[in-house]
Amino acid sequence: MATDCISPQLELQGFPARRRLVARFDGGEISSDGGTVLVERADRCRSLVARLAACFEDHRDPDRCEHTVDEMLRQRVFGIALGYEDLNDHEDLRRDPLLAALVGKDDPTGAERRQERDRGKPLAGKSTLHRLEWGVAGEAEDDRYRRVAVDPAAVDRFFVDAFLDAHDEPPESITLDLDATDDPLHGDQEAKHFHGFYGYYCYLPLYVFCGSHLLCARLRPSDIDASAGAVEEVERIVGQIRERWPQVEIQLRADSGFCREALMRWCEEHDVDYAFGMARNPRLEALLEPALERAEALCAESGEPERVFDDLRYRTRESWSRERRVVGKAEILHRGPNPRFVVTSLAAHEVDAATVYERIFCARGDMENRIKEQQLYLFADRTSARRMRVNQVRLWLSSVAYLLLDEIRRTGLAGTGFARARCDTIRLKLLKIGARIRISVRRIACSLSSSYPHKELFVLAAHQLTRAGPLPA
Repeated sequence: MATDCISPQLELQGFPARRRLVARFDGGEISSDGGTVLVERADRCRSLVARLAACFEDHRDPDRCEHTVDEMLRQRVFGIALGYEDLNDHEDLRRDPLLAALVGKDDPTGAERRQERDRGKPLAGKSTLHRLEWGVAGEAEDDRYRRVAVDPAAVDRFFVDAFLDAHDEPPESITLDLDATDDPLHGDQEAKHFHGFYGYYCYLPLYVFCGSHLLCARLRPSDIDASAGAVEEVERIVGQIRERWPQVEIQLRADSGFCREALMRWCEEHDVDYAFGMARNPRLEALLEPALERAEALCAESGEPERVFDDLRYRTRESWSRERRVVGKAEILHRGPNPRFVVTSLAAHEVDAATVYERIFCARGDMENRIKEQQLYLFADRTSARRMRVNQVRLWLSSVAYLLLDEIRRTGLAGTGFARARCDTIRLKLLKIGARIRISVRRIACSLSSSYPHKELFVLAAHQLTRAGPLPA
């Protein structure tokens, strides 16, 4: 009879005869996510998950619970940051002693779990984590299974507070970028609709960023205008920012989907500047015709694409309440004219037309990279739950995972060649490290791979995050 203490052995062929290559499953507790310690340090630097946990209300009996809300959120958010996109992944991930230790478990091996079936699994399984997403405030107290509820308004405040707390001193001015994107749906999700532009069923989430800082991730149905709800979100965010920074100058920036009278009028009434893309039309193109002729003459002379900027005064026939400044870009490419327009509240005597378009408006393209990071690498599009409010919670969890990796990028990797690295690059280079875990009475030893090629960068990031320090209580 075979014994459990003898590990299966694999002999791999095709190697020099003087040495055999032998593989056995006897390495002990080994994790492929040794860089999780960096994620935990980034979290400790800003207390992000603990502050998110404060937005949840737990009605469970504490004497019958083995996983706190803080531990479950930490497990879920850390898992997303590490590349584990679905709840199903946690059926295997729940055995990881390193993640258990960094989540805050006193028993990282799970040897002391109450039920026999759970021993050796220190972390929560998919069913327990799933209940974290379903609770409804006002109902959770009486619900038998969904007794953890989230306060959406508190989560909204959390994201803006995290942005404010990331600054030691108030900046003189900030620019808030707004954008809507598609979130494809493949099931029978609540409030799903077919979107004619994208050509499939989807949600249409609204994002608000300031640089790389995420301030809002609002899940919305797709049968609405791209700017729907933007005034309410901007009013809430700007109000919260000005409570802390009353003197800061604020500017909004967005594409033509947000060029709406309600949003522009709100900005003008509340001392907020804006620069919004504007769809072209025959009247605007006629106003830009002299500039297009100049650009065409320059193109004929140089043989290269040329552009000329012009300041226009424009008012729609019905939708606008007043005349506004419109910056026109008269561009001639090899394939023909390419006119573009931006409506702005910035005064012409303070900011010239070329600066408005090239330096201010075009810089909003970086926000699209941040949205791609969330959807492609932090799984913000995993909105497969039936209820829309559950999918909103999942979007928030993805957003907090983004905040952690952005904290590593901005603080830990400041001054290095990775200071502008994408989230997936940070994960691949700094988080996916082989590590051997040894647990004793006094300590948990995490031995990272000796052949890891980015040791100095990892140590520097850890030191810089430590120096940034946790927020004062």
